[in-house]
Amino acid sequence: MVFPVVLLLLIITGCTKGSAKSINTKHVQNGSSSSIPTFFFHGWGSSVNAERHMVNAAKNRGVTNDVVTAIVKRNGQVSLSGRISKNAKNPIIMVGYQDNRNGNYRTDARYASNAVKAIQRRYNFKKMNLVGHSMGNMDIMFMLLYYGQNKNFPKVNRQVDIAGHFNGIRGIQSTAYAHVNKAGRPSKMDSDYKQLMKLRQTYPKTASVMNIHGDLQDGTHSDKDVTIHSAKSLKYLVFPRAKHYQLP
Repeated sequence: MVFPVVLLLLIITGCTKGSAKSINTKHVQNGSSSSIPTFFFHGWGSSVNAERHMVNAAKNRGVTNDVVTAIVKRNGQVSLSGRISKNAKNPIIMVGYQDNRNGNYRTDARYASNAVKAIQRRYNFKKMNLVGHSMGNMDIMFMLLYYGQNKNFPKVNRQVDIAGHFNGIRGIQSTAYAHVNKAGRPSKMDSDYKQLMKLRQTYPKTASVMNIHGDLQDGTHSDKDVTIHSAKSLKYLVFPRAKHYQLP
């Protein structure tokens, strides 16, 4: 598998043609520039520090020079640092939560939405890319569930999901090992997945989705916490409404 940082840079720049196995870092420099901002959402108990590796990789490869940090406070207010220049290419927003151990997805969705709207008010963009890691993926999905239909909410251009536990976490929900069919539908669904099923009628048709997951090849069929079954169940929530869906 291609190193995830390179895959993410290809998604941001729009250079996604060809098989994942044939992609190399040279393609990144050849990717097109865009003014569409990319939002990074970290996982449970994490922070924007977990996002800096990917952001620094983007900066070092000349993909972007414009990075803004959006810290969402416990009361939902958003503090911004950094700026997006007038002629920015591929700007990146690192989103962080003060309340980074909150497992209430409705609250997390509000935090995520507040970050998006704070940037939108300042820079007036109409499209966005979304990158989530671990619980950050659930924040994205519930944000789209609760706020994605709002008239002025930015349209999703691309969405990258890394280690998403859409149908439960290994060792916590038994549904994490529920078999998924070719369409991605799991044989059993946990309560959160059942809520997200509404996205099958509302998920943005403008979005191209890449779903990245890992397997330690140790018999657990997981990356330790996220099973391949739970990760692959994303497909049923977003496709065929999504413009494009792929596993690398």
